Amino acid sequence: MCLNTEPNQPAPATYHRPVMVSECLEGLNIRPDGIYVDVTFGGGGHSRAILQHLGDSGRLLAFDQDEDALQNAIDDPRFSLINENFRHLKNFLRFHGVSHIDGLLADLGVSSHQFDVAERGFSTRFEGPLDLRMDRRSEMTAADVVNNSSAEELARILTLYGELPNADALAHAIVSHRSQSAITTTAELCDAVRRHLPRNRENKFLAMIFQALRIEVNGELEALRQMLTQACEILAAGGRICVITYHSLEDRLVKNFFKAGNFEGIIEKDFYGNPLVPLQPVTRKPIVPSLQETETNNRSRSAKLRIAEKKASDQ
Repeated sequence: MCLNTEPNQPAPATYHRPVMVSECLEGLNIRPDGIYVDVTFGGGGHSRAILQHLGDSGRLLAFDQDEDALQNAIDDPRFSLINENFRHLKNFLRFHGVSHIDGLLADLGVSSHQFDVAERGFSTRFEGPLDLRMDRRSEMTAADVVNNSSAEELARILTLYGELPNADALAHAIVSHRSQSAITTTAELCDAVRRHLPRNRENKFLAMIFQALRIEVNGELEALRQMLTQACEILAAGGRICVITYHSLEDRLVKNFFKAGNFEGIIEKDFYGNPLVPLQPVTRKPIVPSLQETETNNRSRSAKLRIAEKKASDQ
C-alpha cells in the first residue's frame, strides 16, 4: 500500500512548483523599495517572482527550516535566506537589521521535494523511515510519536490534527502492532492501520493520518500562530500578509486572525463599540487556483489564499 517504484530523488527543477504566483504578487501589492518576507522559501519560486518586482533599494528575506531548501538560494544582493523556522520571525529579522516589513507571504504545507524524497517519510507512496521532520535538526520524529505515545494521546493527535472519525480504533491498532515490533517505516505504519481504513478511501485516510503526525512532529499550528502574531506586529501600515493554506485547520486559524486579530475569531470592541482589529481582509472569500493551474499542478487543488492589510490606525 505504501510502496512505489518511482524515483525518489526529483530533479532540481521540480523541487517545488509555486502556487498562485500571480495572485500572490497582486495580493502583496509590492512597492519597489519595500521590505518583504517569504517565510516558506522552498524552491524559491515565489521569492524569485517577488524580486522581479523590487527595485534596487527593495529587500527580500526568506525563511526555510529545511536545509535542503538552501540549495535553491538566490544570488541577489537584495536577498537573504534564513535557515530557521518562521516561528522565530521577529528575532531573525532583527538580527538582519529589519524592524518593520511591507509584506509577508506564507505558502504553508509540504513542498513537492519533501513529498518526493522517500527518506523524508512524508508520502505514503514510498517506503521510507517514519520521519516527517521538516527540520532534520529536530530530535523528535514521527516514529517517536507512534512508538512512545499512549493510545489516548495518539487518538487525541489523530482527532485534533487529522480530523479522523475512527481515531480511537486507529490508535489502538497502532499500539497493538507496536507491542509486537516497533513501527519505524511508513510501510509498517500503513500495515498497522490497514484493517481500519474504509474501502475505497484508503489513501485519503492514510493522508489524514500522516498529516496528523506531521503537524504534531513539527508543531505546525503553534508555529503558524506565533508567526502570524509577530508578522502583524512588524507589518507597516498598509502592508499586506498573504497566506496559502492546504487544510481546514490552517485555514481556520488564518481566517480568524485576519478577521479578529485572534485565533478564536472573536472581535473585541473598545468602549465606544468600535472593533479592535489590526488587520482588514482584502477579499471576502479565499482565492483558489484556476482550473488551468489545478490541471497542471495537482498539488494546488486544495490551496486557499487569504490576504489581509494592516490598518493605519494601529500604528
